[in-house]
Amino acid sequence: MKNIFILLVTICMGLKLQAQTSAIPAKMEWWSDAKFGMFIHWGLYSQAAGYWKGHKAKGGGQLMLNEKIPLEEYSKIALDFKPIKFDAENWVLLAKNAGQKYIVITAKHHDGFSMFNSPSSKYNIKVCTPYAKDPIKDLADACHKHGIKFGFYYSLGRDWEDPDVPTNWPTKGARSNLVDYPNEDQKVFNRYFERKVKPQIKELLTQYGTIDILWFDTPEMISPTESKELLTIINTIQPNCIINSRIGNNLGDYKVLEQKIGNTIQTTPWESCVTISKDWGYVKYDSVYKSPELITRHLLETVAKGGNYLLNVAPTGLGEITQPARERLETIGKWMLQNGVGIYGTRPWKIDREILDKTTTEMVSIVKETENEMKDGVKDITPKLITADVRFLSKGNSLIAFVSSYKNKTVVIKSLATAAFQPIKKVEPIGYKIKVKWKQTPEGLLIDMPSFSIPEIPIVGFKII
Repeated sequence: MKNIFILLVTICMGLKLQAQTSAIPAKMEWWSDAKFGMFIHWGLYSQAAGYWKGHKAKGGGQLMLNEKIPLEEYSKIALDFKPIKFDAENWVLLAKNAGQKYIVITAKHHDGFSMFNSPSSKYNIKVCTPYAKDPIKDLADACHKHGIKFGFYYSLGRDWEDPDVPTNWPTKGARSNLVDYPNEDQKVFNRYFERKVKPQIKELLTQYGTIDILWFDTPEMISPTESKELLTIINTIQPNCIINSRIGNNLGDYKVLEQKIGNTIQTTPWESCVTISKDWGYVKYDSVYKSPELITRHLLETVAKGGNYLLNVAPTGLGEITQPARERLETIGKWMLQNGVGIYGTRPWKIDREILDKTTTEMVSIVKETENEMKDGVKDITPKLITADVRFLSKGNSLIAFVSSYKNKTVVIKSLATAAFQPIKKVEPIGYKIKVKWKQTPEGLLIDMPSFSIPEIPIVGFKII
């Protein structure tokens, strides 16, 4: 009887450290371990830089729709598009040094302009611009060279260049090109699907080597039959390519949360895509950038809830990633070099957070637009308040606890008190070659806090066994 009791206690103690997991398909394993990626929005709108005819354009990166610009006028932006400062290897190394494991770039955004050499559509960067080259080929090659997974964003249900793309969100025709193609009832999505979508997806899957992700956007009016057909094409050409849920009709390998982070732990694959500044595409007057501390907190919150964090940068028309973005990624990279081991390959624990101090600090002030309000895609509802807290993760037989934005010399983690958690054998600071004083008590796990190695990111991780 005594032996049975000891066995039951041992099992219960083990459950307290058990990660919340679900079965991961083989092709998703790298993605589930990677946690952190770079999103890149780059196109003709980058050349416009948020302006149209001398004024701030409504909608920033989606100025064609919001300014009601005819295709003939908008396409003339391409005549000035010459990204002579584009350096694919520089972009890739920036992402790699920031601790990001994959890159997703806009192959075609809502304006319908292809940022790659597309034999099936002459409306592309190689044909229409004085640059006359395929930057996507250079980026794919650089990713393959440096071990960064590579993927494409593709606007599926919005294309303002094609005459056959109706939309239905938030109302009929609200996201369609009604300037050039005003009659929504004459549009047949399947004609666009056959003429442009299928050929271009095949091009993206055959012209650039291994493609790890296809990141679709705005499924809009795509039918279940068309989503399935697209899925079959992808799986036939590149069966290991991961596909997000915006392929439509409840298909795809993982779901997407845009400009927000989920409220609870989710054990099925999901990703939060968030802008580093305000707009997705480059807007010259966009000066609202998240701090390195806030970005790192977002990363930890997302991972603690079981997701991946895809952070967007917006290169200029010349092909440069902005200096404020570079500075933030470089700072985060220094922190990730030390702490990444406590993030990569982790899974959620039974809870994701414990608040240490209810005092909050506002880290980002969002500029309020009135007349020129950015109406679509920039409604960022990620947390902006800094609260001292602990984020929990599970890795193997260890618990990972990241103490964030905490100013006192000793932290008390109540969730790891003797009555709530198994007996602790060891507490090691992640990335430090020092010992810390700690004690597990009925009140919680007490740890003497080391100093923050990266002052801009006051977050310290602990491995708890």
